[in-house]
Amino acid sequence: MTKRNLILIALLFTTTLTFAQDCDCKANYEWVKKTFEENDAGYQYAIENKGKQAYLDHNKKIAEKVKSAKTRTECGTILYEWLNFFRSGHVSLQINQQETQNNFVTDNSFADWETYTIETEDFKKYLDQKKIADYEGIWETGLYKIGIKKEGDKYIGFIIESGAETWTKGQVKLIFSLTENKTNTVFYMYDHSAVESDKVAMIGKNYLQIGHVTLSRLYPKYDDEPRYARYFRSIKGREPYIEKINETTLYLRVPSFDPSFKRSIDSVLNANNEKILSTKNLIIDIRNNGGGSDASYSSIIPYLYTNPIRTIGVELLSTKLNNQRMLDFINKPEYGFDENDKKWAKESYDKLEAKLGQFVSLKKYPVSEDRRDTIYPFPQNVAVIINEANGSTAEQFLLEAKQSKKTKLFGVTTFGALDISNMYFVESPSGEFTLGYSLSRSMRIPDFTIDGKGIQPDYYLDKSIPQHEWVDFVNKIFDAYDDNN
Repeated sequence: MTKRNLILIALLFTTTLTFAQDCDCKANYEWVKKTFEENDAGYQYAIENKGKQAYLDHNKKIAEKVKSAKTRTECGTILYEWLNFFRSGHVSLQINQQETQNNFVTDNSFADWETYTIETEDFKKYLDQKKIADYEGIWETGLYKIGIKKEGDKYIGFIIESGAETWTKGQVKLIFSLTENKTNTVFYMYDHSAVESDKVAMIGKNYLQIGHVTLSRLYPKYDDEPRYARYFRSIKGREPYIEKINETTLYLRVPSFDPSFKRSIDSVLNANNEKILSTKNLIIDIRNNGGGSDASYSSIIPYLYTNPIRTIGVELLSTKLNNQRMLDFINKPEYGFDENDKKWAKESYDKLEAKLGQFVSLKKYPVSEDRRDTIYPFPQNVAVIINEANGSTAEQFLLEAKQSKKTKLFGVTTFGALDISNMYFVESPSGEFTLGYSLSRSMRIPDFTIDGKGIQPDYYLDKSIPQHEWVDFVNKIFDAYDDNN
């Protein structure tokens, strides 16, 4: 796909940075509210679905909370709560870094956070006496090294090292308890907000899953089965790759469709083209892929193709602010538009400007068809592994992949964030926040909606099948295909 196709960088998840400082939250709230109401393509759709009174009640509740917010951290949390009324994906609020004399302002609003104190060397000596691999140990996830120690009937996870300004050594990062009938976990995020779950699982001896957070053991390390290392290579790795499972099956891992991944995805496919076209089965694992750009998956489609692929278009909400993005495409080098792309952007800008306040399709027809001359005999069977963290462009890929006679989806229902998309980011007048909202709505609405529902798998992999066994399960299904042929 070219840039003219306009399914551009629709990321599902956005990082929210938090830095404490005095904040005029009321003014920021009024700006966020006005900007969103006037420019977001999904605003009116949400009001129609949820009702005007529900929206007024939500605004009243948020306005009360805004009065008590004193720092940007507190205000940002409240503003993001306001945005969540509309949908769970394709909205974001980033708290901007501020500089003071060349130093970033750090967050001291959690100085009184609960702590657990034990010297690291003393903790290692304690761990050295253990004879079995259990939850206790020193673990790593993201920016953090975390010690986990049992106290009474609870396990306490405390910071040993932190790469985040919001967390310091000794602060309690997670807590979980296990009983016969119940498991309770709390994991505190970058901004110290609590995420609760009923899921704690040791996977092998060196990996721990707490809710949706994966931790790798740093100390003490135990010998483990290779299959666990393979699983966590795929889930935690940030690069696409292909590996051979057996003589009839290849495994392709694609962790993201972010535009920065396109080159590496294409490189992996080009390097393994002959293998793919001579191997009967292909497993494409996109678990936790939150989206990106359609162009990033365009090179995968030829391997799946069996018949014309129909794609329903989008309409853009035309406003002065929204249309500015077309000028950004022309004037900002980071978008990488060539002269033909800039010509398209200028024509699109003129078309949008002529219909301010309306939804505008930039294409002649609402439905496009991708017709190709070549149907490859191999791969003969394609399985795409999905989970609840797939959204946005990852779901657009699935809508296309499902139209192939070769392809089946395995896993659980996806996140559901595709109908309202094409995010745009604008900075607040105060410079404290960056609001992310959406410019387009799908013409699938209301007949075939994805938001809040997700895309269901053809083969549901229930909780009795551990995630680290999903690839093996899919491969057994492939074997069954062979037995029946």
